[in-house]
Amino acid sequence: MQDPAEEYAATGEAIARRARELGVSIASAESLTAGAISVALGAAPEASDWFRGGVVAYAEAVKRELLGVTAENVTSAECARQLASGVTRVLGADASVAVTGVGGPGPTDGEPAGTVFVAATAGGRVLQAEHRFDGSPAEVVHRTVGAALDLLLDALDSAAEAGRSS
Repeated sequence: MQDPAEEYAATGEAIARRARELGVSIASAESLTAGAISVALGAAPEASDWFRGGVVAYAEAVKRELLGVTAENVTSAECARQLASGVTRVLGADASVAVTGVGGPGPTDGEPAGTVFVAATAGGRVLQAEHRFDGSPAEVVHRTVGAALDLLLDALDSAAEAGRSS
C-alpha cells in the first residue's frame, strides 16, 4: 500500500486548486479514518492557505459534545452530515468533509464491516455517499480516504458550477 499522501496527491492538488479558486477554507471531521484525511489534505499544495484543520471524533462523546451530533446512530448517513456541519461550525470553515463507518472486523450498530458514510459540504450544498468496502480494517480506512477526497472535490466543483450559473 502506497503512502496516502502520495497516493492522493493528484486529488489533493485538485482540491487545493479549487479551494483557492473559490476562496474557501476546508475542515474535516473523521471517525473511521482517525486523521488520515487530514494528513492527505495537509500534504496538498499551499494547505496553510485553505485547510482550517480537522477533528478526529472517534469517541461518540466527541461527536455529540463537540460537533453537535444528535443522530441516534453514530454509524449513519445522518451522523456523517451532522459531523460535516459541526466541523464547519467549530472550525469556522466554508466547506468540509466527514466520515463515519465500520472498519471491522465485525459489525457495529447493525452495520456490516466495511460500511462507510461520507458527507461533504460546500456552497451551502451537502453531498453524501454510502460505500461497502471489502478488506481488512486498514484497507477500509485506505479506501475511505479516497472516497472522502473524491466527494469533497465533487462538492467543491458543484459549488463552483453553481457560482458560474448564478
